[in-house]
Amino acid sequence: VQLQASGGGLVQAGNSLTLSCVVSGRTFSDYGMGWFRQTPGKEREFVAAMRWSGGSTYYGDSVKGRFTISRDNTKNTVYLQMSSLKPEDTAVYYCARDSRRYSNYPTHILGEYDYWGQGTQVTVSS
Repeated sequence: VQLQASGGGLVQAGNSLTLSCVVSGRTFSDYGMGWFRQTPGKEREFVAAMRWSGGSTYYGDSVKGRFTISRDNTKNTVYLQMSSLKPEDTAVYYCARDSRRYSNYPTHILGEYDYWGQGTQVTVSS
């Protein structure tokens, strides 16, 4: 299984950006997916997660109401739509696969994720 994240870049505060993560393999639709972010010297922070079949989502408090996770199981892709971006959203963003097949409950627990993308840098200028 390989995850390829893309869509990062430099954006001004208040603007929007959408990240994508393409997952190789035939079983993408069997697993929940999540997004995390990390800045230098800090632990990886949970951003958002979605159930394997879509529908159920879970967000970190710092992004709730501004970010939206979605997935297209026909394209093996999970998205993170980020709006009203703030300088504190600056980080490397990682997509990850929830190891719990067919779990109905998206998780924020980093240890529940078994495969990770390489990360994509998002920089928000003030």
